[in-house]
Amino acid sequence: MTIDVLTLFPDMIEPVFKHSIIGRAQEKGSVTINVHDFREFSVDKHKSVDDTPYGGGAGMVLRVEPVVRALRALEGHEQALKILMTPQGIPYTQSRAQTLSKNDHLIILCGHYEGYDERIRDYFDVEISIGDYVLTGGEIAAMAVIDSLVRLIPGVLSNAQSHEDDSFSMSLLEYPQYTKPRIFEGKSVPEVLLSGHHENINIWRKEEALKRTQKRRPDLYEKYLKKSEN
Repeated sequence: MTIDVLTLFPDMIEPVFKHSIIGRAQEKGSVTINVHDFREFSVDKHKSVDDTPYGGGAGMVLRVEPVVRALRALEGHEQALKILMTPQGIPYTQSRAQTLSKNDHLIILCGHYEGYDERIRDYFDVEISIGDYVLTGGEIAAMAVIDSLVRLIPGVLSNAQSHEDDSFSMSLLEYPQYTKPRIFEGKSVPEVLLSGHHENINIWRKEEALKRTQKRRPDLYEKYLKKSEN
């Protein structure tokens, strides 16, 4: 997979993906992440990428020309899935991460300032939001999306089951996890996890995931019940 990120702040993004799982995924060749400063594609000598909104209003609006010029400079941009990070986008979910992870080439635009010139939207395929709140820019949102989908690429995680058991993968929150020591300050690991009886362990984990989801995310629990009925 190739991921091209268009941003005004490449230094925010590049260091993050040199480490941990995503860093190793790039070293293995499972994914290539390229970060591009679209300010370099500005149409004036001052390298400006924003301007005041027509009709008046607060803030500055991202101009269409530098974005489109940067987009068209990317090899394979016609076939790539082009993503706009915006609080107006569709909510990002684990299922969408799974879908995106199957693409060969993604281009992600990080917004900034007050918003986009509306015409920018005509050049992108999908708009994504990571939540009902506003950030100062799209970089953090883009990094969250990239982190979530790269780990789903086959071969990125050493244990493929790791992401299958993640919260939201089965429409439930993940079951409780324990490791050594067996007892800490009187708090003991559940006996079933020490039994070696894998069927009973799986039953316990499913029950705990259901209880946790019902208590913490009743909305997810209801969706799970409806999905189970179908």
